[in-house]
Amino acid sequence: TTIMAEDFERFYTDLKDQESEDSVLTSDLQLDRLLRPGSTYLNLNPFEVLQIAPDTDIEQAKKKYKKLSLLIHPDKNPDDRERADKAFDIVKKAVAIMEDPVQLAKAKDCYKEAEARLAIMLSEKRRKAKKEGGDGTIDEDEPKAYRKALWVIVTKVFADREKKRKMLEDRANDEKRRNAEAALEAAEKRKLAEEFAKNYEESRDERRGAWRNFQAKKARKEEKGQTMKGSSFRPPKLKPQSK
Repeated sequence: TTIMAEDFERFYTDLKDQESEDSVLTSDLQLDRLLRPGSTYLNLNPFEVLQIAPDTDIEQAKKKYKKLSLLIHPDKNPDDRERADKAFDIVKKAVAIMEDPVQLAKAKDCYKEAEARLAIMLSEKRRKAKKEGGDGTIDEDEPKAYRKALWVIVTKVFADREKKRKMLEDRANDEKRRNAEAALEAAEKRKLAEEFAKNYEESRDERRGAWRNFQAKKARKEEKGQTMKGSSFRPPKLKPQSK
């Protein structure tokens, strides 16, 4: 647990230090920031990707997008094109969210939820501090510590929502697949029933003709038997009775 805490602290510190070095931002720094291990869920947050505040207006967001895209565009990084392609897609998705009112509202709502969660956590932390004899002062009363705590929860909220979205999507796809399989099975049954009915109908005349031929042959045999019945009859010879 201690090692994980230290790794996180290093990750967060490096990330924020790098963001603060705006004057020396380079293509490599931005590619590293967007593609570093553990950035998958961070990149769900368009404000994190574009390095802007949640209340930034769309025009300022577009300016930041343009600045970043010039740094990481694949054409500007021919020697690192594969990473540049991935990073450029991440930035494009971020600005697309900013341009979509519905998606933007959802992204901002993640911050509201995170702030509400953090308020509950800090209230409990102050209560515990007072209970232990303190004055209720906590580390998060410092702006830097508060921003860090909020950043952690915001990242978790975005991650939780993405996991839920994928779960619902997978469930919907499974339901869609089951419905498709059921529809296919029903269609195959209908096809078999239709083929049987068609074959039965097409063979009706053949069956009728076969029955008529059978009856005709039977009639001819019976007629032939009646005409030959008298002419072919030979009475048995009588044997003399012995005395």
